[in-house]
Amino acid sequence: MTRIALIHATVVSMDPTETAFSDLWPEAETFHLLDSSLSTDRAKAGELTDDLSQRITGMAEYAAERGVDGVLYCCSAFGPAIEAAADANSVPVLKPNEAMFESALDVGGDLVMLVTFKDSIGSMEQEFAEMKAARGSDATLRSVLVEGARDAIDRGDAATHNRLIAEAAQKVGDCSAVLLAHFSMDRARAAVADIIDVPVLSPPSESVTHLLKTL
Repeated sequence: MTRIALIHATVVSMDPTETAFSDLWPEAETFHLLDSSLSTDRAKAGELTDDLSQRITGMAEYAAERGVDGVLYCCSAFGPAIEAAADANSVPVLKPNEAMFESALDVGGDLVMLVTFKDSIGSMEQEFAEMKAARGSDATLRSVLVEGARDAIDRGDAATHNRLIAEAAQKVGDCSAVLLAHFSMDRARAAVADIIDVPVLSPPSESVTHLLKTL
């Protein structure tokens, strides 16, 4: 049986990831590694510090020691540190948005990414730009911060979280696809898909599908 470590910096990313595996790859054996202080410490620091990077890479090292076939990071504000973890480990290490960005580049055109954690925007846009350049794509990406949605889901108010994201999606204007930046946002995917006519991409399903094909 294939064993996958799921690394989280926030509790709210865990259920959507587990659901994606249950729906798309139920045969996989998964386990969660959580350091919920990573997200708050990242917000306080305002940047990806050496200490935060070491904590992120250390979690992949711990997972590798447990004997896994792959590692999926489910926290989107730590891109460079996750890249370092991927370089240092022999097992496949998938960045949170990597598979979603690949699918978005397949769609191409004018892409809109809805974001609920503003400190992740810079690293995600940089990752997208690098992947876009590698593929020679002319796709564009516009990030939209959904104010209040992250606070809502952190206090357990999924209904408000989903409503705010759906309302933001309705206002983005013409685009070729809408991307939901974080694993925690996947719970709003159905609500967004109900009101727009373009593909809605989110990290959990795209990542699970990618890992299934890879492993």
